[in-house]
Amino acid sequence: MPQFANSRFYSCLLQHRLKALPFSTQQEGMASVSDTLYGHLKDKNYGSVERSLSKFKPKLDSRCVMEVMSRCYPQDPPLGLRFFIWAGFQSGYRHSAYMYRKACKLLGIDKNPSIVCDVIGSYEDEGCFVNVNMFREVFKLCKEAKLCDVALWVFRKLGSFNMRADTVMYNVVISLCCKKGEIEMAGVLMREMSVNGLYPDSITYMAIIEGLCDAGQLDDAYSVLEVMRLDGCSPSSVVLSAVLDGFCRSGSMERALKLLDEMEKEGGNGCPNVVTYTSVIQSFCKRGQHAEAFDILDRMKAHGCRANHVAVFIILESLCAEGHLEEAHRLIDKFVEEHDVSYGQCYSSFVVSLIKIRQLDEAEKLFRKMLAGKIKPDTFSCGLLLKELCMKGRLLNGFYLLDEIENMGYLYSIDIDIYFILLIGLCRSNHLIEAAKLARIMLKKSVPLRRPNAYSALNILSKYGEQDLVNQLLGMQKRFR
Repeated sequence: MPQFANSRFYSCLLQHRLKALPFSTQQEGMASVSDTLYGHLKDKNYGSVERSLSKFKPKLDSRCVMEVMSRCYPQDPPLGLRFFIWAGFQSGYRHSAYMYRKACKLLGIDKNPSIVCDVIGSYEDEGCFVNVNMFREVFKLCKEAKLCDVALWVFRKLGSFNMRADTVMYNVVISLCCKKGEIEMAGVLMREMSVNGLYPDSITYMAIIEGLCDAGQLDDAYSVLEVMRLDGCSPSSVVLSAVLDGFCRSGSMERALKLLDEMEKEGGNGCPNVVTYTSVIQSFCKRGQHAEAFDILDRMKAHGCRANHVAVFIILESLCAEGHLEEAHRLIDKFVEEHDVSYGQCYSSFVVSLIKIRQLDEAEKLFRKMLAGKIKPDTFSCGLLLKELCMKGRLLNGFYLLDEIENMGYLYSIDIDIYFILLIGLCRSNHLIEAAKLARIMLKKSVPLRRPNAYSALNILSKYGEQDLVNQLLGMQKRFR
């Protein structure tokens, strides 16, 4: 059969089947899912919003959910919230973390938290069937919007619907109380758990410990660790590190080191990791106790844990801030040989540290030595050095350095502003050969012309005889629109 005849056959068959369907079904097939859902949302014939929505079994996705919520705001945010709660546990769909953030923003929950209370009240007034999944969605929204008081109010409302909180719900409310500094209420809720036959888990303890540390109640935080062990819940390195970090922040370095000893001896899940050691290193560096910080480095190596680029930067920045530049330089080989940190990461951190203490010449000299030695700098050090050179009016230095980095294939994604500061500055300073070369790099990198004063630089290049180059840049700009 010819191809065109095949197409006509299937077209006729489709039209025949559509005619056989009820008119309402055809309409729903033609209308968007969000339109249909919004229609069911407004339909009062089924007694409740949720019952009306359940009559239609759509294939939900995040775009559809956002479209429906957008149509409900600002006219009827509670209706949009009821839809969001219902959608969160439908077959084949679950809200992502992004969707909870989006719901808070679209429905204005963070600015008007009473919306949540209004929805719970409407469930109660209508005698609506409410299940545990609906309350879980509400608590997740409260967590995202950091609504401690609202979460507590909803928590106490569970009894009105003949429901009991589970461990997950307790954890959300306890965590919100701790973050708000209401440690006593968090303790009350934790004691309630055992009365109701529930047991705190590692998430519960972590929230309590972090709250106590933030409140400066370090002795109590340490005591909770013992309670955890008695309950058969072995503290993880994350929990132990939270207490250790609290000791460090408060300046109790002896207690921090004692806890570090305990973690090393305990081993297993409570063994200190790179974050634990880095926290201690940072505390010693802030106090100018570099010898102690170096001891921690050796201690890390002895326990099979290697420093990362964060620890490297903390130590180098601290040494540079106190003028120990030679010592910082010598330390780089130690990082590379004993901790497998690359020379690129070490020297990039050194460059940034020198810029922070306003040693721009030294930073540029070190950076050029890196390039000469084929040591690849990271994006941040590239961008920061170029920006500082531009801000100091050293435009030619900045351009030639950028050109060298580009020729070596080391030019990554840097701040777009740097290109424009250089381009405009070179044009106004009449360095037009360099400006044209920079414009070609921008064309190669597809840098969009998003700065109004960039066009004044293009006018100068056009007068210089680079009209073809200018046309290519303008053509690229049209593709971005």
